[in-house]
Amino acid sequence: MIVTINPVSKLAASVVIAIALLLSLDWVSATVALALEVLLLPFAGLGFRRLVRRLLPVLSAAVLTGLLIALYGKASGHSYLQVLFIDVTDGSLSLAIATTVRVLAVAVPAVVLFATVDPTDLADGLGQVLHLPSRFVLGALGALRLSGLFLEDWRSLELARRARGIADRGRLRRFAGQAFALLVLSIRRGSKLATAMEARGFGSAATRTWARPSRFGAREWVLIVIAALIAGAAAAVAMATGQWNFLASR
Repeated sequence: MIVTINPVSKLAASVVIAIALLLSLDWVSATVALALEVLLLPFAGLGFRRLVRRLLPVLSAAVLTGLLIALYGKASGHSYLQVLFIDVTDGSLSLAIATTVRVLAVAVPAVVLFATVDPTDLADGLGQVLHLPSRFVLGALGALRLSGLFLEDWRSLELARRARGIADRGRLRRFAGQAFALLVLSIRRGSKLATAMEARGFGSAATRTWARPSRFGAREWVLIVIAALIAGAAAAVAMATGQWNFLASR
């Protein structure tokens, strides 16, 4: 199962697929990559409902992006609809399809692979496998852990303001005031966390030890190889069909 694989390997796999798909502006390579990714979804370790819940925002964003490009994209070929700034043509439709499929092909593996990543495991991998500076890694981990408190703070502020009778009218004004209050609260909490981490030696330049070892073995390399095969197959099929359109040549 992909769930137990080192997060660094998941990050590398996502980057490999994304780079290959961003090199060409065609629908064939994106379609091939997306089809292969869908075949591997059963091995993601996610239930059907959780998988759908994770992918629904990605699907919505991809469809919306394709719709906007179809309406306002570069016009070429036969025109099907022309109203004011809207011009739906063969060129805009083909570009919309290619963009929609590419967004899905890039986003699906990233969302699926990182759906089961624990932030602490990712920090362990970045520090021990990639050997990134521990101060940066631990600071980012602390910030990521605190980001989950934003929603709770927002709800608490909303309830407090309603209890004081200052949140009954004016949605825009209420949102602006509440957002500023949340910003101030976040800065104060971040400052306290930074001071506490410095006091406990997290900012030391000395080589630190890690409580949990982060292992990078055969399974992790297999995942990266699978990602490379997906990227290679997508590029090969696009080149064989004459649809490969290298962006640097445009």
